[in-house]
Amino acid sequence: MEHLPPEVWVYVFSFLSQEEKSTVRRCCRCLRRLIDHGSLWRDHTVVLSDLRRYTYGFWDTLRHRKLTRVSVRHLRRKEWRRLVRFLPSLTAIVFVDGGRLYRERYLDHLARFPELRDLGVRNAAWEEAMLGRGVSEQLRERLTHLSVCNVRLPCTEQFISTVCHLVNLRYLLFHQQGEGYGLDTVRPVPCGVFHRLLRNLSKLRHLSWGMRGEPPEPLPDDYLSPLEPGTSRYGGPALTSLELVDYPETLLPENALRSLTSLRSLTVRYRYIREGIQCRLTSWLSPLQQLETLKIIGGNSLATYTTTIPSSVTRLMLRVAITLKDMDSIAPKVPALEHLDIEQNRSSGSLCRRIPMLFPQLRTLRIRFFRREPEKDLLSLHRLRHLVQLELLVERSYILRDYLNGHPWPSPCVQELIDQLRELSENRITVITTMRQRNPLRECDCVWEGD
Repeated sequence: MEHLPPEVWVYVFSFLSQEEKSTVRRCCRCLRRLIDHGSLWRDHTVVLSDLRRYTYGFWDTLRHRKLTRVSVRHLRRKEWRRLVRFLPSLTAIVFVDGGRLYRERYLDHLARFPELRDLGVRNAAWEEAMLGRGVSEQLRERLTHLSVCNVRLPCTEQFISTVCHLVNLRYLLFHQQGEGYGLDTVRPVPCGVFHRLLRNLSKLRHLSWGMRGEPPEPLPDDYLSPLEPGTSRYGGPALTSLELVDYPETLLPENALRSLTSLRSLTVRYRYIREGIQCRLTSWLSPLQQLETLKIIGGNSLATYTTTIPSSVTRLMLRVAITLKDMDSIAPKVPALEHLDIEQNRSSGSLCRRIPMLFPQLRTLRIRFFRREPEKDLLSLHRLRHLVQLELLVERSYILRDYLNGHPWPSPCVQELIDQLRELSENRITVITTMRQRNPLRECDCVWEGD
């Protein structure tokens, strides 16, 4: 090993998976020292559950790897102090799956991490304000990312008022589970409170907003477009990414996005669709001529809005029933499409055979299969000259039903097709096979997003 400098070995090890790194690390002290190099773990998040069982050697390893991101479950007061002692330079903390009702002071320890920039809270309930006045003042100018998902709060308006003071936020995710201690009911944040949030967070660029709950009447036209006081000009942040989660078609009007001309990415995850309701996407997409990423999950049929998809879109995800006719109508609208994520269903026909002709510039392609495996037309994808990654995804329920006899995914037939595709493309295409458990929380994609 002495014939190569350490930085070359570190570069080689950067291509290994986490499991492979662990295997190499057990070989000798020299390899362990190289594997623990901080550059190999820069974006890694370690999950901590019971801090009392971790040894000093474990904490030393985390320090050598310069880990700054952790995901923690319920921590007792002494365990919070232990985390501050051993990892004081944390920049991101995600609190997940709290199994009890929490009070205001539980997160006060966050103020003791001077480098903290990102905070996430998942699946927990608070009987008092989640962010108290003391900790919010300490984090006022430090937090840049805040993610709150599937959380029950005593008063939503109070929480939003606290968030208004986090003036350097660039990323905000807020998907609420319920309010108070009654039924799981969620009311939309009042227009005035929401406008105050947007006006105060002038640096906000990414907003993911839960839309559960329907008021007696649709929200006003300017709900997402606050005006500067005393003027007719847009007074909100220059958002580049907007995600509407659990969205019912009737909640926002046709002109809801007219002022958000800075958007580069739009995601709409529909909760349900009522028959006879006009699709809002047709008018939403018209002013978004700079849009680069469009993701639609559920909702109306594609035919209702395909003609208004901006030609600037290079990344498209469609989790809806799709037909060959739909694909033919989409292709002329997005001539520079490079990334495509679609579903193969009974009405899709031979999608793989048509894709090379319709989207010749594709670099990545992801296909979800329902109740059927990839077929021989998969080999047609080798004609995509720019394709470098193909992901074939099936639901775990389908695998459990059809492969209980010990057959893995991919099945031998699918694996043979994959091998042939690699050969035809001269190993240019990397094929990823994924099995996914359908889970509403995961479908929400509540993950950390960097700039």
